[in-house]
Amino acid sequence: MNKDDWKLLCDIVDFKKLGAAPVGFIIDSPWLPEWYDVSHMNFYRQDNTWLNANLKAIQKFSDVMFLPGFWAEFGMCTEPSAFGSKPIWSENDTPHPAKVISDIEKVDKLEKPDPEKHGLLPFVLNRLEYNKDKINNEGHQIKFAVARGPFNIAAYLVGHTEFLVSLKSKPDKAKKLIELVSEFIVDWLQVQKARFKSIEGIFVLDDIIGFVNEDDFREFALPYFKEIYDAFDTKINFLHNDMESLIPANYLNEIGVNLYNFSHEHSFKKVQKITNEKVALVGNIPPRDILAEGTPEEIKNHVKKAINSVVNLKGILLSCGGGMPPGVTSENINAFVDAVKENI
Repeated sequence: MNKDDWKLLCDIVDFKKLGAAPVGFIIDSPWLPEWYDVSHMNFYRQDNTWLNANLKAIQKFSDVMFLPGFWAEFGMCTEPSAFGSKPIWSENDTPHPAKVISDIEKVDKLEKPDPEKHGLLPFVLNRLEYNKDKINNEGHQIKFAVARGPFNIAAYLVGHTEFLVSLKSKPDKAKKLIELVSEFIVDWLQVQKARFKSIEGIFVLDDIIGFVNEDDFREFALPYFKEIYDAFDTKINFLHNDMESLIPANYLNEIGVNLYNFSHEHSFKKVQKITNEKVALVGNIPPRDILAEGTPEEIKNHVKKAINSVVNLKGILLSCGGGMPPGVTSENINAFVDAVKENI
């Protein structure tokens, strides 16, 4: 992310009036390798391929902000690998993390990983350090420390169904797992922030919090997410959760989130009301069905609808309701940008 984009993002979270409507997308390995026409395996294993794919996207779409910017990751395997999860690789798809424990009762066998030594995390740090000067020479900096959230990681460690059931059947064990993972996340984000002095924001991604009711969210999610964000003095506290549930949105102010990427199922106006217009929003057209699979005309219609749903665009980064999905073409990205220019 360059200085202008970072300033623009800061202005968005500060709800400043902008001269033009900003456009931005979350991009990572589900989208970049196919768009760059390289296998996922080569994208993950080759530093130059990873760097050049990110640079090409930035250079080709000069009117678009890409978040978090030069995201070094290995799909959902990144954080679970530190706990001993076995990545299951595929030549042309994102890797899948295998379970580490088969039963929540075995949570006592898990130990908190060292982010600088365990799993794929040292490779993430090495990739960023190896390419830091090249990134800086292109006028960009690493601005975000990034981690998947506690529910997301915990669900991969024990299995999604087992984890969600354990919230009711074995709450003490579930809490122990969530606490362990949350402490690890703080460590992991702190290591990134210490290694890269340019970092001024944190970005946490967790869709699994969208699967629980409000009582369970308050008991099992709220205190741990608050603990994570409270551990840092950062300008931008970004959360991604594109599940349909609006429960997490009710607690963003309490958690300390000031930038939120949410489901396309909901309008800007609805989420603005829930957050008392104190949280900047990233969205909000359908990622897969429209941005990836829709025609340029359909994209333009949805962008127009999103823009017309609010009185003004202060505190809004126009995007899709989620990360950039596989299959989004350059033509469709350009259609999105053109639609924004036509309707502002």
